[in-house]
Amino acid sequence: MTSRPDATGAGPSGDADTGPIPVVRRPSPPPPPPSSSRSDATTGPVRPVAPPTSPIDVPGTQEIAVPAAARAEPRTTEPEPGRTGPDVGPVPGPDPEPDLVPPSSSRAGRNLVAAIGVGLGLGAVIIASLVVYRPAFLLVIAVAILVGVVELVRALESGSVRAPLLPLLVGTVAMLALAWTRGPDGLVVGFLLTVVAVLLWRLGDGPDDYLRDASAGVLVALYVPLLAGFAVLLLVPDDGVARVLAFIATVVGNDVGGYTAGVLFGRHPMAPTVSPKKSWEGMAGSVVACVLVATPIVVLALDGPWWGGVLVGVALAVTATLGDLGESLIKRDLGIKDMGTLLPGHGGIMDRLDSLLPSAAVAYLLLSWVAPPL
Repeated sequence: MTSRPDATGAGPSGDADTGPIPVVRRPSPPPPPPSSSRSDATTGPVRPVAPPTSPIDVPGTQEIAVPAAARAEPRTTEPEPGRTGPDVGPVPGPDPEPDLVPPSSSRAGRNLVAAIGVGLGLGAVIIASLVVYRPAFLLVIAVAILVGVVELVRALESGSVRAPLLPLLVGTVAMLALAWTRGPDGLVVGFLLTVVAVLLWRLGDGPDDYLRDASAGVLVALYVPLLAGFAVLLLVPDDGVARVLAFIATVVGNDVGGYTAGVLFGRHPMAPTVSPKKSWEGMAGSVVACVLVATPIVVLALDGPWWGGVLVGVALAVTATLGDLGESLIKRDLGIKDMGTLLPGHGGIMDRLDSLLPSAAVAYLLLSWVAPPL
């Protein structure tokens, strides 16, 4: 005789058979998944078992076991972030981890060896032009600024903005030449003439998007050749070579100090939506490096006070960082990574001028105050 659950479902009962058990028929559940055999360490082998069941109380009848799989709603699961497997591929992430970046590349994904080589080459050209023949530096500036104007105009075109290129190129040459021959007044006059030329030139393309394109042309004239004209003004005095070297060396110190401190200690992003790699720790490193570079040049080469060197260093660290962030903002707005591809490891000329251009104006103003030309 076999045992059956008693009337309350509490367990097996030894009472005699009392008749057939009423059965409530329900729709057939979906077929259960294939059963698997398992063994228990204490009870020995166990036969394949059915899916888990749960009792349903039916008044006046014995409990009926319904498989839980028949009542459970289908549920979908998603792979955990970063998990991989035969059916789950790697989840795309932002930037590669530092230990996954090739040794020859920086954390930004650039070729660090090429970047250092190009930087040293540009530095050698600048120093040679300053030491050998001062007007040669004017030619170096002119070539770099003309290329920078072309790169910026082409980048704006990727965003459907058509800044007039020809009047900007002619105006660039005029501004730099007038800054060299006529000083600050000549630079301002050249800028105003360039703005008028841009506004008139754009009239030839009709009224569609005139305000947008003309405004972009004025922005290019102000951002690139006008600010570069202050570097020419630094060169004009008899001690102009020392002034230009103080300006450029301090900006280079900003880049080196900021990069080193950012890599070693960077934890708190400065402007994550504009430039995620920049940190406040890197900014602190930039300030320290700029002060260490600017102070001895101002004191020893320009006969300025020590506090003047500190002031120039701190100010150029701020302007160089703001210039870099400003160009990063433009590139993000346009959806591009670099302004050009002329310089391996750097991008374009504008990607090197971004921190130099605003710093040139501030360096000219501060050096004219703390170390006036003789």
